[in-house]
Amino acid sequence: MKKLGLIVAVSVGLSACAGGMNGGTTPGNQNNIVTQYPVEAAMLNVYTKARSQSLVANIGNQTASADIKVTPKGSMVFNNKQVQGAEVNTINKVNNQVTDQSVAINYFTLNPLVFHGFTDSSGKYSLSNQTTTIPKMATVGSSSKLITEDVYADRSMRKKIGTYNQDWSLTRDSNNTAWFCIETSGNLLINNDPNGSSSECYKINARGDILDSKVTISQPSNNGAKTITFTSK
Repeated sequence: MKKLGLIVAVSVGLSACAGGMNGGTTPGNQNNIVTQYPVEAAMLNVYTKARSQSLVANIGNQTASADIKVTPKGSMVFNNKQVQGAEVNTINKVNNQVTDQSVAINYFTLNPLVFHGFTDSSGKYSLSNQTTTIPKMATVGSSSKLITEDVYADRSMRKKIGTYNQDWSLTRDSNNTAWFCIETSGNLLINNDPNGSSSECYKINARGDILDSKVTISQPSNNGAKTITFTSK
């Protein structure tokens, strides 16, 4: 699936509610510490449901931001399969001036949730191999591999330009919230990927609602890895 495309400066390149699930609590604990969270519902809320978010980072004396809007597209055909689609529209700004806009569509099927790939406005065409089933519920501290994604220059698939691994993890934030994170590796085809690796983290409650978010981008540089963190505003 398409990682968030956060292009923040010339020299720095970055990429709704499913109810009916209750988080588990520790038996006999008066503080009602939630120990399990609905991972599939959270992922549906992040990638397939209608939502908007704004992310901001300070880089030196510049303020970089990204306005992200997810719009469900309904039934579609992708790679000769009947799938569902969700559009991700990202507008990047530096000091409130628009520097880039990208539109991507993630393709997936439901019951269970499986991601099949994405297309974007630059022509890229991706095919995903989802290596594990996304669990309905997961315990705090859990993590797993998710998908391996091959990205091509266009839908002819003659030129592969990237291969990425994506994993998920679930860590505690408070007694009743957790951070659900999607980690995307650097491009496995090249040693120095200008997009680097990224971590998209979403604070969720026991229903899988998105309460907060942050995106951390790590890029190789001459002085070692350079890390930039965008936080929701």
